[in-house]
Amino acid sequence: MKITKEALCRKIEEVLPKVGACGIDFDVEFDDKVQAWTVDLHHEDRHLRTFVDVDEASVCLEGKLCIPLGVQVGQLRHNFDLLTCSDH
Repeated sequence: MKITKEALCRKIEEVLPKVGACGIDFDVEFDDKVQAWTVDLHHEDRHLRTFVDVDEASVCLEGKLCIPLGVQVGQLRHNFDLLTCSDH
C-alpha cells in the first residue's frame, strides 16, 4: 500500500483525536534519510518528533493493526504535555 502524508494524517486524527489537527497541531513528513515517517507535534516554539516505521504505518492504514502507531504517537503527546506543563 502506498502511504501518503494525507492518509497518515487522517489516520492519526482518527486513532488519536486528542493529538489535534494535522497541519495545525502536528505535521507528518517522510524522512528519506531514516526511511520513516516523522510525526512532529508543535505548539508555539515547542516541538517533539517521533519516527513511525513504514511497515507500521502501512499496516495501520490497511485497517489491520494501529496499536503500535497509536502507542508511539500517544506517548509523544504525553511527553509533549509534560514538557509544556513544566514551563508553568
